[in-house]
Amino acid sequence: MARRLIVILLIWAAIYLPGLGTLEIKGEEGRRILPAVAMLQTGNYIVPQVGSDPYFSKPPLANWLVAASFSVFGKRNEWAARLPSALCVLGVALAFIAVGSAALGTNGSLAAALIWLTNFGIIEKGRLIEIEALYASLTGIAIVYWLSFWRERRPQWLTWTLPWVFLGLAMLAKGPLHVVFFYAVVIGVLYRTGELRDLFNTAHLLGIIVMVAIFAAWAIPCLQLAEESNVAHAWSRQFSGRLSGEDFNLLGWLMNIPRGLAYFLPWTILLAFMSSARFAGERDAGMASGLAWGIALSFITVSLVPGALPRYTMPLLAAAAWLVAMLITAETFDLPAWLRPRPMARIPLELRVPAFVAAAVCLAIAVYAFAAMPFLKKRQKVRNIAAQINAALTPGQPLYAIDPDYQPSLFYVRDPIIYVPRVLDLPPEAREVLVQARDEAAATSSDRWEPMKAHPVLRLRDYRNKSVTLLRISGDS
Repeated sequence: MARRLIVILLIWAAIYLPGLGTLEIKGEEGRRILPAVAMLQTGNYIVPQVGSDPYFSKPPLANWLVAASFSVFGKRNEWAARLPSALCVLGVALAFIAVGSAALGTNGSLAAALIWLTNFGIIEKGRLIEIEALYASLTGIAIVYWLSFWRERRPQWLTWTLPWVFLGLAMLAKGPLHVVFFYAVVIGVLYRTGELRDLFNTAHLLGIIVMVAIFAAWAIPCLQLAEESNVAHAWSRQFSGRLSGEDFNLLGWLMNIPRGLAYFLPWTILLAFMSSARFAGERDAGMASGLAWGIALSFITVSLVPGALPRYTMPLLAAAAWLVAMLITAETFDLPAWLRPRPMARIPLELRVPAFVAAAVCLAIAVYAFAAMPFLKKRQKVRNIAAQINAALTPGQPLYAIDPDYQPSLFYVRDPIIYVPRVLDLPPEAREVLVQARDEAAATSSDRWEPMKAHPVLRLRDYRNKSVTLLRISGDS
């Protein structure tokens, strides 16, 4: 096992660490990072906050992990922010090796770990601090544990409780959708092996209680602390909006299934040859069939929901990795000649494709990190905004930001930043204020600093076409 663990650690490091902190934050990364910064500044780890507003669209696990990483490394940078995602991805690969070996076999567990590390979806999200990497990884660990324990007929209290700990943590990362995928896999396997009655037991009930309790340990205090913010309504709106298809886009919806399948590339190709696999035992055959049906039905069902996005189905990637590992280690599995790398004849047959793909991915990441990233870094859009603000600020003077909404560039603006919801909440000692266009007139016409006035010193428009203005309060006209 030690040799396999070393191999996985080296491949993980080669794929997920190079250039991890080179590029500026992008997409939704700021929504994971800015609340973490606020948590460290305020000591409030229960109610996430973006700017001056509570942020309830997602539970806070990603924010907690980023805050913990900043604390451990003593630095607030992109590398420390993104490392938790990469570590969660590694956790699933290690679970395949340490827990899945008995069920998948030595080569099968190594193949599954390599498949997990080298699919497009996990590579993309695992190098960013995005919820999907955490969400898919925690659900993946739960699936690996359950499949391993069930396949090896481990004690009921272990099989039906420990995986639910990770399901509870996944609920703290995003919400309850992953439970649909988990139970699709579980029910599919149990049904196809004729063991569906095993679903009904006391240990399973305890597992569900543990899962709910983990989420409730945060949700209840959050509801109490932020009662006036109507947290429950925000959560309900978030969930119902996905089902009702708010902001529905027909072309995007039609692309859900193709893009979802693309997340598992290049391994999606092997699933097309599943019918050629023959397994040594009926239980393994039923397990593979149940996995396939559970993955397919839940994938299609969720992808067809009007408000769904392709990334919503990423919790199925670990189950798909397990299934492909079963296929390539089956008693017989007929692959075309072009899927059997000849230069790797010394490697066991079932590991040739995973080893070839892993080598190719490592090479591609190296080229991307050392050749492409330096060029992309010159085209940064977020850091440049912050650099202009920093250059205009008076040294030692705190910056007040009025209801800034989501401004990723604030991650790069020097401390201290003090957030206030309205112009009226600015203290008399405020001298430099960042406002959005809607608040500029109110700030510049305010008489709260008489005889001084707020004057614009810098106007900026970011890549999202949002305008911000830096005001300086002084007696100059």
